[in-house]
This record gives sequence, structure tokens and C-alpha cells, in this order.
Amino acid sequence: MKKLLKKIFVLSGVLALALTLAIPVLADSPAAGEADPAAVSETQEDNTLGLKAIASGIAIGIAAGGGAIGMGLATAKSAEGISRQPEAENKIRTMMMLGLVFIETAIIYALLVVILIIFVL
Repeated sequence: MKKLLKKIFVLSGVLALALTLAIPVLADSPAAGEADPAAVSETQEDNTLGLKAIASGIAIGIAAGGGAIGMGLATAKSAEGISRQPEAENKIRTMMMLGLVFIETAIIYALLVVILIIFVL
């Protein structure tokens, strides 16, 4: 379990570093002589589109990563439980499948929220 937590912390650190390095890309300011309102609104629309893309990518990445970790742990524990009590194999398998369905449903809900962010907001 300590190795898994260490991997999660390392991956979180890498993600935070990548996001920190990506911030200057979003800090582009208009030229000094530019005062056209149409250009300003177009720039704001471009910024919101970029922010939507970043938010969507982060949201679905966290949902998929968390779901994958949860599914892996559930499968590992069910295999361990079956190996300890082979007579309870059917009950353990049924509970594992039910849990995997709930995890996958949460990931699909996250995908729907991301689609709403992209197309509606």
C-alpha cells in the first residue's frame, strides 16, 4: 500500500509541475496599442475555450485514473478473497462485478459532465 501511495504522490507531483509550467502559456496579454473591442472579446472567447479544454482534460483524467485504481484494487482483493475461500467464489465475483459497475458509472458521469462543460458552457 505504501508503494501505491508513493506512486500516487509522485504522479500528482508530476501533474502539478506540468500544470505549473503550462500557466505562462495562458498569460498572453494583448499588444500595447490594441484597443479594438471585437479583438478583446475574441481573445476572451479563445481563453475560455482553452480553459474549458484544460478543465475537461483534468476532470476526465482524474476520473479515469481514480476509477482505474479502484478497479485494480477491487479485482486484486476479490482474487485474494477467492483464493482464501474458493467455496465463496460466486458471491465474491458477484459483489466484485457490482462494485465495478458502480465505479464505471461514476466515470461515465464524469464524462457526461465534461461533455456538458465543452458544449454547453
